[in-house]
Amino acid sequence: MIRKIIALLLGAAAVALLVIALRQPSGTNSALTVYCAAGLKKPIEAAAAKYQKEFGTQIELQFGGTGTLLSQLRIAGKGDLFIAADDGSLGDATKLDVIREVLPLALQHPVIAVAKGNPKHIATLADLEKADIKLALPNPEAASIGKVAQKILGARWDMLAKKAAVMKPTVTEIAADVKIGASDAALVWDSTVPQFDGLEVVTLPELSSHAEKASAAVLKSAKSSVDALKFARYLAAPEKGGVLFQKLGFQPAGGDKWAAKPELFLYSGGVNRPAIEGLVQDFANREGISVTTVFNGCGILCAAMKTMKDSTNPKFPDVYYACDVCFVPPVAEHFPEAVLLTEAEIIIAVPKGNPKGIKTLADLAMPGLRVGLCNAEQSTLGFMTAGILRSMNIFDSVSKNASSQVPTGDFLVNQLRTGSLDAAVVYRTNIQKQAEHFDAIPLPADKAKAVQPFAVRVNSPNRELGRRLLAYLRAHKESFEKAGFVWRGDSVPVKSSKLEIPDYLRQK
Repeated sequence: MIRKIIALLLGAAAVALLVIALRQPSGTNSALTVYCAAGLKKPIEAAAAKYQKEFGTQIELQFGGTGTLLSQLRIAGKGDLFIAADDGSLGDATKLDVIREVLPLALQHPVIAVAKGNPKHIATLADLEKADIKLALPNPEAASIGKVAQKILGARWDMLAKKAAVMKPTVTEIAADVKIGASDAALVWDSTVPQFDGLEVVTLPELSSHAEKASAAVLKSAKSSVDALKFARYLAAPEKGGVLFQKLGFQPAGGDKWAAKPELFLYSGGVNRPAIEGLVQDFANREGISVTTVFNGCGILCAAMKTMKDSTNPKFPDVYYACDVCFVPPVAEHFPEAVLLTEAEIIIAVPKGNPKGIKTLADLAMPGLRVGLCNAEQSTLGFMTAGILRSMNIFDSVSKNASSQVPTGDFLVNQLRTGSLDAAVVYRTNIQKQAEHFDAIPLPADKAKAVQPFAVRVNSPNRELGRRLLAYLRAHKESFEKAGFVWRGDSVPVKSSKLEIPDYLRQK
């Protein structure tokens, strides 16, 4: 009898699970848990509803003051996205080590909210200190606007806090106080005011000149980075979340053009391949996107970009990782800023034991020597080698021995291995994985360094995605060092017009 009851219960449970599954929309993903600053409630709710309708993904929203949410995240250790109202809160989340990728959503400015018509004639900070003004302030321990205003105003904040009639944990609560007449003025975000009928903005230069970004950050606890990033991209996209933010009085930050599965085009010099090929694939898997990567000599890559004429071509690269700064100027109009990510040493590679006794670049002119050089028109290495040799007045004599001119150093290394070359000018990274077969002859210190800049195209529809790829690469310094590069990725971006290029490497 007991066995029959158990069997019936199990059968009923199975039927119930089937019914629940059938009720789910087709293609439904697991639910996303989103912690969101209270001031962003309306646009995020609207976007979540549209997203759920389009993709069948349930979005579970939790709203509160940013400080309160951070405390919850630290304690709970779960969730998929954190939507913060300001940069400082993201900094706090970074210190707590709870977030990864950050996608800007909107720009916000601190202002004063008053009743329509400004009946108390508030025009300055001093007006807020008058005895007859009931002032509502956001609690800086809980609300990001409070923390930002406290930092901006300094001692003036302390005076206002002593005088305030009320201090509450969210920006929406104090705005509501002004709406119902419980307060005469409240310090809020400019984006908060349009969400409440009967309010208007008073801009004060001490406050409104300061801007903060509201952003979506993927939590380290996210169940699926692909699902979390897809929703974050949706929120940031101008034609998706951006429309809703703007409609509700926010200033959208300008995210990437919407695509459920974006395609990123990366052009990279061949020298960078050992360090980034695996990282790029890992990045694509994490984002749930596709990355089309073209590895080649930078001369060929720049020529390809010039052939496309302008960046309206859908295959024009979104990001460009050159072998050296000297191959940025030809395409600087598309890539006006770069991060100097790595350095690679240029050497003379010879078979182990150096049977020909080569010691300097000048020795490459020895009669009968079979020398490998990269093609100066096709590759950065070839262009730099030619420039170095010309600067030392030995270009013609060495070129007479050049039995091979190819687009990348890897080809030369293969020819050295087969014995068809006696020496080749390559990057040290080219022989890194076969170091036991070669000796490396150093070049003069002032001529042996190639610096690899990483740049995101200025008008790319995937500009933010390109910046996240850069951030991902910068977070994996060890991969570059393992491949034989010298790390420089912690440096600040440099304008392409300000890149330091020796005269002998400047392109005519």
